[in-house]
Amino acid sequence: MNLKDIRVTVIGAGIGGLAVAMLLRQRGAQVTVLEQAEEISEVGAGLQVTPNGVAVLRAMGLADDLAWCAQRARAVVLRHHAEGREVLRLDLDQYAHDLRYYFVHRADLIALLADAVRRAGAQVLLLQKVSSVVRGARPVVHLANGASCTADLVIGADGLHSRVRPALNPVSAPRFTGQVAWRATVPNVLDLPPEAQVFMGPGRHLVAYPLKDGSLVNLVAAQERKGWAEESWSLGDDPANLRRAFRQFGGAARTLLQQVEMVKLWGLFRHPVAQTWGGDGIALLGDAAHPTLPFMAQGANLALEDAFALADSLDRCGDIAAALRAYQDRRRARAVKVVEAANGNAWKYHLRAPLSWPAHQALRLAGTLAPGRMVRQFDWIYRHDETAP
Repeated sequence: MNLKDIRVTVIGAGIGGLAVAMLLRQRGAQVTVLEQAEEISEVGAGLQVTPNGVAVLRAMGLADDLAWCAQRARAVVLRHHAEGREVLRLDLDQYAHDLRYYFVHRADLIALLADAVRRAGAQVLLLQKVSSVVRGARPVVHLANGASCTADLVIGADGLHSRVRPALNPVSAPRFTGQVAWRATVPNVLDLPPEAQVFMGPGRHLVAYPLKDGSLVNLVAAQERKGWAEESWSLGDDPANLRRAFRQFGGAARTLLQQVEMVKLWGLFRHPVAQTWGGDGIALLGDAAHPTLPFMAQGANLALEDAFALADSLDRCGDIAAALRAYQDRRRARAVKVVEAANGNAWKYHLRAPLSWPAHQALRLAGTLAPGRMVRQFDWIYRHDETAP
């Protein structure tokens, strides 16, 4: 299929939407990105770009740009919540030296992608709020202002509350996990090294890692609770509520929490992976297809993988319908497996007495006897290269 003859409309200027827009432009497609905000920005804080995501950015020619605006991760360190003592160190430099893991501010990654998309010649239209999409040989995008537009292919990269997903799948209610998470960035007053620090406590955990030039620290604090919280990254909360929830945390964790002046809170919900990812001129990628809990740090990385797989499938197949079938066959099983891994990962950090002590001892022993094996246990995620021939 000659992509130069294809007109593509991408809904959403997040990481997945911008990535697929650039990848399709590189292959010659005519691409328009519709974004409902008044500017391309990111309300989140930090994220981890793991090697599987780096592989896609490398294929896009952006790996060096990422390295300039991010911290290369050297280790993941699991710690006891109260004293901060080390339980397990996963040394990435020693046991995954051939791979690249990065800590990056979402805003920096979005800016990097947005700049690349515009240089590639894609059209980016702001203040374009989509109300619905109608599938068909020429799918129609209806906007909230009453206008509409058509394309050969509409790509839904519009996240958790996708307006595109209902065109392909029945609407299903998400299920509250019984967990909430706070996000914040604070000054790096402790001069933390480029390592992910995971402070494990009863029914909650705190993750901290540096951003930008090391002057900021990204905090993600997850807590089990019965009370529901809104599923939104932009819901503000009182920092005192965060400190109260983590009052049992000491050492470095307490110092970092004391620095929080602004914080966002959101409820964590499980959504089913979409059964249908493409058809009748419509495709889904990223959270629109497979919303993912943050406990494997794979949301952005899966979106990057999706973007490459979709562009590559369109480039290889004879028509759009065949390409969308190939894309779903290529991606859905992996997304399901990663989502399930994230669903099952949080409890490991939330153990209560009397289980926490023997579990931490077992982790410490495993880290002593087989440190390489502990690092490589998730190679099936991190060593996956969607760009490989």
